[in-house]
Amino acid sequence: MKQMLALVVLCLAVACPVLAAQQPALPTGYATSWKKSARKVVTDKNSLFYGVHYLYADAKAMQGYRAANSFPEGSRIIVEHFNLKADNPAVDGPKNMVVLMKKDKRQQATGGWLYAGYTAQGKPSGLDPVSTCFECHRNKVAHRDYVFSSLADFK
Repeated sequence: MKQMLALVVLCLAVACPVLAAQQPALPTGYATSWKKSARKVVTDKNSLFYGVHYLYADAKAMQGYRAANSFPEGSRIIVEHFNLKADNPAVDGPKNMVVLMKKDKRQQATGGWLYAGYTAQGKPSGLDPVSTCFECHRNKVAHRDYVFSSLADFK
């Protein structure tokens, strides 16, 4: 048993730095310098996105939104997710996660987008980009360059 535990710890010690190296750092300053969407509320408790979220789009992503969801290479979209406050859903609860989408043609397994998840504190969450993100994007919005949101979300 101790040997098995040692093997698992060794595998994690080797794999975690490799996985972390593949995930970019969360961009700093996006909340103050990128375009912010209106508040969106998802009340379906079965949804991964149950709660409140805001989108942030950099200048390239805004070009993509203006071009009917045809995003140029390097576009970045960030989604901040907050819990709903049970006593007052009109007020955002605590932040619970952050997701980054970056247009990257090298990411062929995920439609040319890099997906990365972060904790509320901005640390990598270990999110599986294919099963957690891309499967839904592929199934529901492939015709929109794999992006659910639109320019209307920023007005």
